[in-house]
Amino acid sequence: MSEKKYPVGIRDFGKLRSEGYFYVDKTAQIYKMINAGSHYFLHRPRRFGKSLLVSMLEAFFLGKKELFEGLAIETLEKEWTVRPVLHLDLSVQKYDTQDSLENQLNGTLAEWEKRYGTETVEKSLPIRFAGIIEQACLKEGQRVVILVDGYDKPVLDAMGNETLCESFRNMLEAFYCVTKNADEHIEFTLLVGTSRMGDSGAFSGLDNMIDISMQTEYADICGISEQELRDNFTSEINKLATAREITPAEAYAELRKHYGGYHFGHDALEVYNPFSLFNALKSKAFGNYRLITDASAYLTELLKKSSYDLDEILNIGVPESVLMGIHASSDNPVSVFYQTGYLTIRDYDPSLKLCTLGFPDCEVEQGFMNFLLSFHTRFNKTEAAFEIQKCVHEVRMGQPNAFFHRLQSFFAGTPHGLACASELHCRNMLFVVFRLMSFSIEVEYHSSKECIDLILQTDSYIYIMKFMPEGTAEEVVAQMNEEKHALSFATNQRRVFKIGVNFNNKTRNIERWIVE
Repeated sequence: MSEKKYPVGIRDFGKLRSEGYFYVDKTAQIYKMINAGSHYFLHRPRRFGKSLLVSMLEAFFLGKKELFEGLAIETLEKEWTVRPVLHLDLSVQKYDTQDSLENQLNGTLAEWEKRYGTETVEKSLPIRFAGIIEQACLKEGQRVVILVDGYDKPVLDAMGNETLCESFRNMLEAFYCVTKNADEHIEFTLLVGTSRMGDSGAFSGLDNMIDISMQTEYADICGISEQELRDNFTSEINKLATAREITPAEAYAELRKHYGGYHFGHDALEVYNPFSLFNALKSKAFGNYRLITDASAYLTELLKKSSYDLDEILNIGVPESVLMGIHASSDNPVSVFYQTGYLTIRDYDPSLKLCTLGFPDCEVEQGFMNFLLSFHTRFNKTEAAFEIQKCVHEVRMGQPNAFFHRLQSFFAGTPHGLACASELHCRNMLFVVFRLMSFSIEVEYHSSKECIDLILQTDSYIYIMKFMPEGTAEEVVAQMNEEKHALSFATNQRRVFKIGVNFNNKTRNIERWIVE
């Protein structure tokens, strides 16, 4: 049996089908969506196949039945009506100047005007767009299909530049609202992006659209479900298991651990990231394939002005409504973390209607923690990962003083201008460092407003640590002795290090530590 051709990086449905790339059939869901309504919106993280979904819809509405041979929709659809399709792709270009978005829209409109015979005159972009929709409908004798890929990218690119961001929001709001006012000429509309912009302008006027982003029936419209994985990739998973010298059951578990676990809604099924999943099956290795670049510039600016507590974000309940939109005026990064795929819904309390968030998988957790470490320190992402491995090595070798000197170097490079207070900054830094170390050694982390308690375990050593922002290192050790922190390890054969640490809020660094 020949190897599957995985559609890694393939955005064009025609290329995928004509060149023999593997496709998990989503067309029954697509058919249901098309026949259940007219105007839709969907947000998903990057690398989830949104552009491929848009391309497939374009092929369907252009009546390219030959591309759907053998798929569910081939028999479900009876008409195969050819319709005019206006496909606007904003997902590729970088939008960092006032002219960049206007030039992109102007160029696309000019192309459509040439295609459908409308005149380009000195009119606003929305008026030209409305004229094109009407003319396309009249010329082709069919209502128009409008597909927008990366509808929110210009706004996300401009985050951090309030003037430019506001200009883009206003421009896009006026442009997209044309689809609402031209409803008599429109058969179907879909806007896709990585976020739902909430009250920030680009989405606020489109109250005619159905947001399917957190609807259970469309949870796996992009991505791969557990059932689809088992139905379509048994042979490939067996080959992966053989290559890694593990059982097929263990291979399934590792794939889920590394690339599964996304929940787009509190009662939605689990979904795998298709980009990373296909890369793992193709290379027969559990690597980190997804680069943490989604809206990273926006996140950097948001984190600078946010007083966020990472440990708290992962442990408190959040109303589902908070996850539904990114609001321009908000300093809360939770909705951004969720919509860009860094966090997902892990649990739901129906009585309180609160979602508990968590990392979807190891790939995202490790990548995101490395991003945060480089944000909070003077190290870039590559240097930060290398420093973490040095920390792990020193802990494994029983070198607590070398480890704490290195930990001091992380705090020494704190960027200026962060909004979070010193104590909160300390908690976040320690949370990130020890979360990254937990991929290599056993780590127990317990945080409160007064202190942070940590236990690190290796084959030869146990480290019991307490970090406190108030008092001296001697007082911290005395408190540890009084509370009998090491009692549970009294009969353990490994060497136990008991370490009291005090943190100086003025210098934002570890001041002193005592090892017993």
